Amino acid sequence: MTIQAAHTEQAAHVVEQLKDLVSGAEHVLFDFDGPICHLFAGHRAHHVADSLVEWLEKRGSHVLLTDEERDSGDPHAVLRAVSRLQPGSELVEALEAELTREELHATTTAWPTAYADPLIRTWSAIGVGLAIATNNSPRVAEQYLTGRGLRECFAPHIHGRTTDLHLLKPDPDCVLRALTSLGADPAASLMIGDTPSDLYAAREAGVRFLGFGRDGHRVERLHRAGASVTVDSLEPVLDAVRCVGRGRI
Repeated sequence: MTIQAAHTEQAAHVVEQLKDLVSGAEHVLFDFDGPICHLFAGHRAHHVADSLVEWLEKRGSHVLLTDEERDSGDPHAVLRAVSRLQPGSELVEALEAELTREELHATTTAWPTAYADPLIRTWSAIGVGLAIATNNSPRVAEQYLTGRGLRECFAPHIHGRTTDLHLLKPDPDCVLRALTSLGADPAASLMIGDTPSDLYAAREAGVRFLGFGRDGHRVERLHRAGASVTVDSLEPVLDAVRCVGRGRI
C-alpha cells in the first residue's frame, strides 16, 4: 500500500468513526477552553499563573508552593496546590475568585476555535441537547458564549468550577452535573475535550469521548492517554453532524 493510499484509508476510517459518534449522540458535552475557544490567546495562561503567584506573595502565602508549582505556567496548577494544602480556606476562595477575574478578562481576547460556532449552532438546530462541562468558571463560559451569540444553545446547562476544587476534572463532577441537568443517558452522550483529564472524567461518567487537539502535540497526548478517536480540526465533525442532520430533518 502506498503512503497516499494509507493516508486515504486512515482518513476514511476517521470519518466513519465520527459518523458513529455523532449519530449515536443525543446529547453533547463540550469542554470550554480548547474545543470552543482558545481562552488565553491574548491574555496568556502563564501570565495569569504568574499573577496568581504574585497575588499569593503579597499575602505572604507563596511559601505554600513548590518551585515547580510556582513555575508551572498553569493557573489551575497554582489553584490546586493551594487548595490541597489549605482545603476550604478563605485563601482558596479568594484565590479562586482572583482566577475567575483573570479568566473573565481573558474572554475579551479569546480566539474562537475554527468551526466551533457553526458546529454548535448546527447541533442545536437538529435538536441535540448541549452542555458545557469545564474546569473554568461557569461565569467565564457564559460571558464568552453570550458575546458569540451562542449562550442560548447551552443555557442553562453551563457547568464549571465550584469552590470544591477537589472536584475539578479528572473528577467527573461537572460531567455528571451536565448529564443530570440535561436528563441525559450517559450511553447516548458524547463529550468533546482536549486534555487527558477530560477523557478520564468522561470515561468515569460512562460518556463516549471525542478528543480535539489544535496541534500534533495535543493530539499525541490524547492518544497516549487512551483516546481512540481524535481530530485536529472540528471541520470533519461539522461535516458529520450536517450529514446526520440531513437524515433527521
